[in-house]
Amino acid sequence: MNTLTHRDRACGALIGHAIGDSFGDAARTPENHFRYGILTDFPPGKTPGTDDTEFALLCAETVIVTGGELTDDAVLASWRSHVISLTELHRGGASEREAALNIRRGMRAPLSGMYNAYYMSDGAAMRITPIGIVCAGDPHRAAQMAEIESRISHSRDGIWGAQAIAAAIAVAMDGGSVDDMYNAGIDATPEDSWMRYTLMKAAEIIDAASSPEDAWAPLHDALCSEYKAVSPEAVAEAFAVFKIANGDFKRSVILGGNFGRDADTIAAIAGAMSGAHQGIQAVPEPWIAKVRIAAGNCLPFTKDKDIIAVAESLAALIKK
Repeated sequence: MNTLTHRDRACGALIGHAIGDSFGDAARTPENHFRYGILTDFPPGKTPGTDDTEFALLCAETVIVTGGELTDDAVLASWRSHVISLTELHRGGASEREAALNIRRGMRAPLSGMYNAYYMSDGAAMRITPIGIVCAGDPHRAAQMAEIESRISHSRDGIWGAQAIAAAIAVAMDGGSVDDMYNAGIDATPEDSWMRYTLMKAAEIIDAASSPEDAWAPLHDALCSEYKAVSPEAVAEAFAVFKIANGDFKRSVILGGNFGRDADTIAAIAGAMSGAHQGIQAVPEPWIAKVRIAAGNCLPFTKDKDIIAVAESLAALIKK
């Protein structure tokens, strides 16, 4: 992959992440369910997105500041500046709030992630896209960096889900196929993990189905957990809709946004993977305009950040 292609895919991945987050958040509202049944385009009005986008920008900030060489100290410094300093984390996930509390108590990674009641939530998975971008072509490095970034707030499956996504995006950034990406996600997880089980179960259901529609209900029945934001559910569902859509950007976002459950995270992950796979040229311009400038509702430092500019900065760190 040349520099321009990497830049195109980096922009596709990060803006795809933001689009999926915002689209999924809109699609899951009762009002839009009632009005549209399923959402196939952004509804009228503002669609600012959720903590998924803003924590991805926090991850990007740390990666950029360190020149792509993450350390636990660098991740902690970013959290101290932009998360711990807040008196209230608006729209922040339970895993992030719990980690912030642990850090205030004097804990550091990995204990701040291990001693966390929500250690296997999808909170790390929702923010890990920038690492997949900078590790283009190197899924092993992507998984290593994802662990460093994630363990401040997560442990075990919470980290393994983030590693699966980072590895898949790293493969996409260097031109990998849908199957290459899915396999990279599986390979990033331990053999006896719940995370690997759900990824393989989702692939098995899709491969056995005669059509995407025939896979839809079985995927929900097989992957559903009592806690909807658990990583082995949401990450596997995102990989599943990406595979059903055969990597197509618009279809991945629509399927992810309408999947139900933790739809903003599912669509954000699917949008990031398909954006990395197809590049920004596959992303509808009106959708880019909807989300390009961050709102800063959860993490104030992200307000007015240009997501495309951040993606370009990440692309500049890719090792040739």
